Amino acid sequence: MSQILFALPFLAFTLIAAKDPPPPPPKAPVSLTAPAEVAADPANKWTLELSNGGKVVIQLRPDLAPQHVYRIQLLTTQGFYNGLAFHRVISGFMAQGGDPKGTGEGGSTLPDLTAEFNDLPHMRGVASMARAEQENSANSQFFIMLAPTFKLDHHYTAFGRVIEGMNAVDGIAVGEPPEQPTRIVRATIGGPLPAPPVVVATAPAPEAAPPANAPAEPAAVPAATPAAETPSPAPVAEAPAPATAEPADAAPQPPADASVQEGPQPQ
Repeated sequence: MSQILFALPFLAFTLIAAKDPPPPPPKAPVSLTAPAEVAADPANKWTLELSNGGKVVIQLRPDLAPQHVYRIQLLTTQGFYNGLAFHRVISGFMAQGGDPKGTGEGGSTLPDLTAEFNDLPHMRGVASMARAEQENSANSQFFIMLAPTFKLDHHYTAFGRVIEGMNAVDGIAVGEPPEQPTRIVRATIGGPLPAPPVVVATAPAPEAAPPANAPAEPAAVPAATPAAETPSPAPVAEAPAPATAEPADAAPQPPADASVQEGPQPQ
């Protein structure tokens, strides 16, 4: 009898150990407010003085997209954005700029960036990088959301949010391209250029087919090419496209049936 009783604790331990481990805790949502240390660095404030007389201040988020933020900061200190137009502006969707060609096909001479898709939602006032159909093709073009479009989440790299001057963004001339485009008179950051972020080397992953709701598919994600019947929003090809490629081939465009939800708005 004593032998049987002695074995029972071990049996109970085995049963407990065989149970499935508890699921990981749910991921905390990304805050629209930058962490204190990010907000405290003046270099993370990106100011755009516009030809419509407005001034826009964007809180950059290197905690979410370090390489993309550094690219914005670097090009800004080089004067790259000064004089460039918002060449594609869709009312109730987004305002896109940062292309020296003004066609949606241009970019800087720097190499394209590896995507840093993150959980910052594409709400009104969020700034994100335009790209071509290939995910790792963002370069210098960016867009500012005029209204929430969450189907862009995890397909475009959001890198900041307007914290001042959203009324100036609302005043950017509409069109594709606009008849008299609004231009960036001067772009500045609030402090000296930071050191470039450290790139962690990772083994190359096999290229996966684009998800069913990728930007190239109008049904799920804002479609790529501007459609006459459906307003196309979108961040378009960043890097100079090959001569055979269509300019706005992978630009996101709002789905025809998408309803715009209002969220917290920048001041």
